[in-house]
Amino acid sequence: MAKVRIVTDSSAQLSNDEIKQNNITIVPLDIVIDGKEYIDGVDLTRDEFIEKMKSSKDLPTTSQPSLGKFTEIYEQILKEDDDVEIISIHMLEGISGTVNAARQAADMVDGDVEVIDSEFTDWGLSFQVLKAAELAAAGASVEDILTEIKKVRNKTFLGLGVSTVENILKGGRLGRFAATISTVLNINLALEVADGKLSVVKRGRGKKTLDRYVDAIIEKIKEDKEISFVGISDCDAKQYCAEIKEKIAQVVPNVPVEIRTTSPIISTHTGVGAFAIIFY
Repeated sequence: MAKVRIVTDSSAQLSNDEIKQNNITIVPLDIVIDGKEYIDGVDLTRDEFIEKMKSSKDLPTTSQPSLGKFTEIYEQILKEDDDVEIISIHMLEGISGTVNAARQAADMVDGDVEVIDSEFTDWGLSFQVLKAAELAAAGASVEDILTEIKKVRNKTFLGLGVSTVENILKGGRLGRFAATISTVLNINLALEVADGKLSVVKRGRGKKTLDRYVDAIIEKIKEDKEISFVGISDCDAKQYCAEIKEKIAQVVPNVPVEIRTTSPIISTHTGVGAFAIIFY
């Protein structure tokens, strides 16, 4: 049976240890801050990015990995072994063209590369990547791995809170809905990712909008008896995320909850003060 290697992009919520231990290959996104280019996770950490974003003159920009970068990585993996297949899992197409670049590269290389739109990002992406890597290490086939990560995808929840709407409006990720929001108002947004789309589920003035949304998610966690892990991601909202973690621990004390800083592509569009709660 062919060996299976797992590839993903730098929006996945993965620690360096998880990447190394699971033999995962990361394709980094590019970042531009006030005209200076950076490679996500290579010469700029997530926390460093947030500090630079807060002091930048213009909204930083992120761009998907180039077709050439994907092709280079795929060819390198395929050359390592005559009997290897690749599963390349990426953030939802709704916020980035990364998965499309991966698909084009897969068509260009001489080898078996299966490209998957995770329909999520951050922890929602990493859940699928880690499951795929675990199964690949156990010798599972590509077909079996795809079946299992689809199960993970179908059971994943991603809720997002945004307290500064300027970045997400400029980033254009909310489409026509953006025209109904005024940056003058103290608007907070609760968004969710479902079926590969980012949608606004609640909006209102003041922090209470997000507080009520968080309470609703925690109630959902409390009622779901199958949750084994909850990931929290933040963009300069560590204190609020710590409070969320404490509330979750009170209702499901035996479920691990971990907080990490989100990736630059998410931070750029959500702005500071944002958070996400993700589980499956």
